[in-house]
Amino acid sequence: MAGWAIAVHGGAGVDPNLPTERQEEAKQLLTRCLNLGIDALRNSSMAAIDVVELVVRELETDPLFNSGRGSALTENGTVEMEASIMDGDGRRCGAVSGLTTVKNPISLARLVMDKSPHSYLAFSGAEKFAKEMGVETVENDYFITEDNVGMLKLAKEADSIVFDYRIPNIGYESCGTGVQSPIHMNGLPISIYAPETVGCVVVDSQGRCAAATSTGGLLNKRMGRIGDSPLIGAGTYAGELCGVSCTGEGEAIIRGTLAREVGAVMEYKGLGLQDAVDFVIKERLDDGKAGMIAVSSTGEVAYGFNCVGMFRGCATENGFMEVGIWE
Repeated sequence: MAGWAIAVHGGAGVDPNLPTERQEEAKQLLTRCLNLGIDALRNSSMAAIDVVELVVRELETDPLFNSGRGSALTENGTVEMEASIMDGDGRRCGAVSGLTTVKNPISLARLVMDKSPHSYLAFSGAEKFAKEMGVETVENDYFITEDNVGMLKLAKEADSIVFDYRIPNIGYESCGTGVQSPIHMNGLPISIYAPETVGCVVVDSQGRCAAATSTGGLLNKRMGRIGDSPLIGAGTYAGELCGVSCTGEGEAIIRGTLAREVGAVMEYKGLGLQDAVDFVIKERLDDGKAGMIAVSSTGEVAYGFNCVGMFRGCATENGFMEVGIWE
């Protein structure tokens, strides 16, 4: 085995005018979460599946990115969260959607995988399962931040479903939606800025791959909308060869089954990890915008995106470490 590797992300599609202070906050959070995973891989016997859950829980707890506390708000001003986790060892998986009270959605997804006969639970059924499992729950207000309330107001004034809930209220006119033409999602115009879904992929020293992804979804989304993050094979995938977590335009990621496609081209075309990621980003997104992080069972780490930037960090056992946003 070539050793362990880890990567984390906080979303793809970063506004080029994002304030420097916000960039530094994001880098600090990614570095903290990356080091949390590195320490677990170096100093404990934690398997890859345990490490991805640990790291994503930390990302969900911090309100900076769009998952857990700080999730984007629906059209009704509430939060509906979703997450998925997959263990490449046996291709076991768990996913949840429509959560409104579960403090750490990724851990409920893990319990769906470990403690239920199912792979996916949603809305009231998922909330009921959470109560049965005794997971920590909070009032929906816990997840709502002042920034997100302000951005929902802007979205409603624009009568738009938008990604760009992180644009600061001051200087809004200079940010991405003010200077870029809308892209289209399923044929309809939609503004784009930073989806900021979070994710983590890990290969441990035994060559076992795992992946986890968590999000609050789109700002001002229709109640009941489900994106790619909880869909195994689309937003999250792990198998014998690799682990992948995606972020970006959910509808395009779903259409391209993006995460599984990385493993497929490695298996069927014989591509290496970075070549597989590059191929999928280039050939499987059509006009969609997205990014992904990936690890291989041989200890490689890779990432790719076809938009302005992606919040990410990665490290390997041989000492390589990188935290960045732009190309």
